[in-house]
Amino acid sequence: MNRNYLRAIPREWRNLSRVFTALGDEHRQRILLTFEPGERLHVAQIVEVSTLSRTAVSHHLRVLREAGILRSEKIGKEVWFWIDKGFLVDSLGAVRDHLRDHA
Repeated sequence: MNRNYLRAIPREWRNLSRVFTALGDEHRQRILLTFEPGERLHVAQIVEVSTLSRTAVSHHLRVLREAGILRSEKIGKEVWFWIDKGFLVDSLGAVRDHLRDHA
């Protein structure tokens, strides 16, 4: 057992708490599964296939974006969202690497 509970969290793990919190919600998981590879969607498109209100979808998109899972860009009146695949691969890879090397 490593008794140094207060040791520093590795740099690669600093955003993981927000990532896992964001991914821990079933509605946010469903929103992520709405995206096809490389696809950009705006709120109305997600609301159209969702059982949630526009306000609820917007909330979940904000949580996913603040966690770094989604990126966004405003074009005209619409905000377009897409999955930041590189960020997710790096974040989840850091956990995989730790488990491979230390578990």
